[in-house]
Amino acid sequence: MRRDIVHEGSEKLTYEIREIVAVADGLRKLGMEITWENIGDPIQKGEKLPQWIKDIVADLVTEDRSYAYVATQGVPETREFLANEVNKRGGYQITRDDIIFFNGLGDAVAKVFNFMKREARVIGPSPAYSTHSSAEAAHSGYDHLTYELDPKNHWLPDLDDLENKIRYNDSIAGILLINPDNPTGAVYPREILEQMVDIARRYKVFMICDEIYGNLVYDTHTTASLSEVIQEIPGMALRGISKEVPWPGSRCGWIEVYNQDKLNFKRYMKSLVNAKMLEVCSTSLPQYAIPRILGDPRYQENLERRRAMYASRAAEAYRIFSEVDGVIVNQPQGAFYMTVLFEDDVLNDRQTLPIPDVKVRRFIEDKIKGVENDKRFVYYLLGSTGICVVPLTGFCCRKKGFRLTLLEMDDEKRRWTWHTIAQSIRAYLDSTAQVAASSGSA
Repeated sequence: MRRDIVHEGSEKLTYEIREIVAVADGLRKLGMEITWENIGDPIQKGEKLPQWIKDIVADLVTEDRSYAYVATQGVPETREFLANEVNKRGGYQITRDDIIFFNGLGDAVAKVFNFMKREARVIGPSPAYSTHSSAEAAHSGYDHLTYELDPKNHWLPDLDDLENKIRYNDSIAGILLINPDNPTGAVYPREILEQMVDIARRYKVFMICDEIYGNLVYDTHTTASLSEVIQEIPGMALRGISKEVPWPGSRCGWIEVYNQDKLNFKRYMKSLVNAKMLEVCSTSLPQYAIPRILGDPRYQENLERRRAMYASRAAEAYRIFSEVDGVIVNQPQGAFYMTVLFEDDVLNDRQTLPIPDVKVRRFIEDKIKGVENDKRFVYYLLGSTGICVVPLTGFCCRKKGFRLTLLEMDDEKRRWTWHTIAQSIRAYLDSTAQVAASSGSA
C-alpha cells in the first residue's frame, strides 16, 4: 500500500485470556477434552440465573421500547436509579448526567484511552488486567506503565513504587486501580484507597477505578468505592452487570464520573459522550432491566448467596495450593479469581509434564519455543491434563505464575481441577531433578 495504515500501538493489543483458547482448540482437534479455567464467565461454568431475573428480561422482551434507540448517555430513568445508588454510599454525590453507558466495559475502556491525548499516560497495576493494559499501551504506542502489587502483602499496591513513578514521569496523567482486583482477588482496604487519592491530589492526576466486581467483596473484608474517598479529585468508576447479576452476554457497562469541573476534565468527558453519540447509543434492553433487577429486594439475597459461595471456594482453593512447595498463594477476598505465583528461580526451560499422546506432545513442544517459563508450565499443564489456565506474564507482569477461577459449579469437577493442578505443579518442579539425574546417569 502507498501508506502504512497500521496504528503505532496495534501490536500492544494482546489478550492472553482469549489467545490461549487457540492453543486449547488445537488440542481439541487432536481429541483432548478441555477444562476451561481461562475466562471469568459464570454462566459458561454452569451458574444459573434466578428465575425471577429471567422473568424480568422476558417481560422486557415483549415491550416495543426494548427494540428502539435510547439516549446517547443511556436511559435517563436508569441513570437516575444508578446515581441514587451511588449517593446512598455517601461521599461524592452525582447526578444522572455523571453516568455514561457503554456496550460493556471493554467498549468503555477503549474509548477512555482512545480519546485521551496520546502523550498523556495512565499508570496501572501489575499484574494488570489485559483490557486496560493493552488499551493504554495501544493509545500511547509504548509499553503500559505499571506499579507493583505485592504478593507478600496480599497483592496490595506498593505505594512507594507508585509515587516514585509518578514523581519522576510527568507524562503520567492518571492512576488506574482495580478493586476487587483481577487477576489476584485482592480487595483494597479504605486506607489504601485514601492514600492513593492523596497521591493523586499531590501530583494533580485523575483516577480510574474498575469496580466491575465492587459488589462481590466477601463478607470477611471491607473496602470503599472510589466515590466514597475521591473528595475533590477528578475521576471515574467503571461498573456493569456482567459479573454480579451475572449477565456477561448483556455487554452492558457504565462509568460514574466524579468532579467533571476539575482539571479540564469536563472537556475530556464530553469527548467520550461525543464518541458514543457517533454510535447513537448503547444496547437498550439491559439498560431497562437494571432498575428492575438491581432494585428488587431479592437482588441483595442473590449477591449475598454468591459472595458466600465464592468465599467458600476461595478458602478451599487456598487450602489446596498453600500446601504446594514452590508457590506463593493469597486467599482471594473478592471477585472470583486466584493467582498462584511461582517462587523465584523454581522454573526453568527443562521442566516437563508427561504427555503420553505423541501428537499432543509434539504440538505442545512446538508451542513452548521461546515462551516465558510460566507460559511453558501452562502449556504443559494443558497438554498433560487438558486444564486451561492463564499465565501471569500475560497480565503485563514480570512475575511468574498463573490465574485460575473460582467459577466451576460442579463440586467434584472443581476439586478435581484444583487437585490436578496442584499435583501437576509438584511433578513439574520435580522434573528438573529427574532430568538432572537422567543426564548424570548417562
